[in-house]
Amino acid sequence: MDHEQNEDDRGKNMPPPADLLRRTSERGGRPLLLEYRIPTMTEDMARNALLGFVHSKCCYGNKAAGELVIQDLRQVTVYRYRLETFHESRLSEWTFQPFTNNLVDGPQNGAPPRLWDIQVQAPPMFQDDVKKFRVPHSSLVKECHKCQGRGRYKCSVCHGAGRMRCVTCSGARHRTKQQKRCQMCSGTGRKRCSTCSGRGNKICMTCQGEKKLLHFIQLIITWKNKVFEFVSEHELNFPGELLRKVNGENVFKDENILVYPITDFPKPEISLASQRAITEHSTTFASTSRILQQRQTIELIPITEVHYQYAGKKYAYYVYGLENKVYALDYPERYCCGCTII
Repeated sequence: MDHEQNEDDRGKNMPPPADLLRRTSERGGRPLLLEYRIPTMTEDMARNALLGFVHSKCCYGNKAAGELVIQDLRQVTVYRYRLETFHESRLSEWTFQPFTNNLVDGPQNGAPPRLWDIQVQAPPMFQDDVKKFRVPHSSLVKECHKCQGRGRYKCSVCHGAGRMRCVTCSGARHRTKQQKRCQMCSGTGRKRCSTCSGRGNKICMTCQGEKKLLHFIQLIITWKNKVFEFVSEHELNFPGELLRKVNGENVFKDENILVYPITDFPKPEISLASQRAITEHSTTFASTSRILQQRQTIELIPITEVHYQYAGKKYAYYVYGLENKVYALDYPERYCCGCTII
């Protein structure tokens, strides 16, 4: 890996070599079909869930929740399929830092290794992270390009003079109206430059005054967990996006370096979602990054549609997720700023 080659590749993602992409995993265990039971919703549970929801809202009254008459509980189960692909990408770029007379690990110690041959400790699976490393044998020392190796540069405010015209008297040495000596500059018409403290030059911030820079190739490794999520269809008047924020009962789990598409799940749409997700992730990541681990799960999310009557009118609300969260769009005792009943 020479200097010219890496200048061309600066800031680009480096795809894994073909031999690394060809490495596949042994099938390390079968997917797990987990035992589960569908939680049963009772009238007491549905009412308590609504009471808890009402108490959390400052503009909801609790009278209706306590006095409503539940007429029907319609329980539905939906499935949430999720595929997680934990992958690693590598990028190289030339960078520099002030040279402080440390040992220089340059090409004299050997050729820099290929980026994907550098062994690093990955973070815990499915957790995003970014780390930067100096590529071995890629360092070289150069004169600082900012100060041309002087360690300091001329102050751009006073142009190296260390002093500048007094802004109070505009360099006239006295105040125009009073014809008295200017107190701010003691009658000299000039003041010490505050930018450089009167020195006429400043320490070079690029090399921190060291006059030289250590250039080296920096390896930037990014670990990301890409998530594909699909929720099965239902016929309820219920916003599907709410289901992304609750927990469900785990019914299936499969984790490996590469997982296989689900083919025989009772809900065909879940099997189709699995096939689509795995194909999408494979196409997206296989040639540009290294897939370290995949995990696919299926959760059963309970939803109960509660029909009730209050003050002679019929209403409905929903209890969903293992947390028994509530969605009640037309709750009858709802106030606006505590004044008017909607």
